[in-house]
Amino acid sequence: MKKPLLTAAFATALLAGCNSESRAAEEKRERDAQQAAAIAGAEAVALGLTEAQLLDADLIGPDGAEIGEVEEVVRGPSGKVERLLVEVEDTTPDRYVHVPIEGLTPVKRGDDTDLSTTMTKQQLQALPEVKRRPR
Repeated sequence: MKKPLLTAAFATALLAGCNSESRAAEEKRERDAQQAAAIAGAEAVALGLTEAQLLDADLIGPDGAEIGEVEEVVRGPSGKVERLLVEVEDTTPDRYVHVPIEGLTPVKRGDDTDLSTTMTKQQLQALPEVKRRPR
């Protein structure tokens, strides 16, 4: 009787450790992105927005609902912003996709600036998944 209980305890501890490592890696990526935004400064990098504004943006679908959250700004070889790494809203486990900068429009919502797209949540989810590696 003790063996299944120990196995369950070990599995729970292992899962908690993996979850903790995953969260730590995610927090490091967020810090790195914020640091890159601070280095980029107040200069507009795409769509008339600074890197910090892009990182704070939510992705808004055609119906006005939030369908994703910008996690990273992705630059091409020339240094120009080409796409954004977006976490698709309400996915478990978290699902990340690249969204091209073309076709996005800044939208002021209260004090926030978000990005509007013509893509639906289903179209966003259909984009190829980007697997994030621990840093």
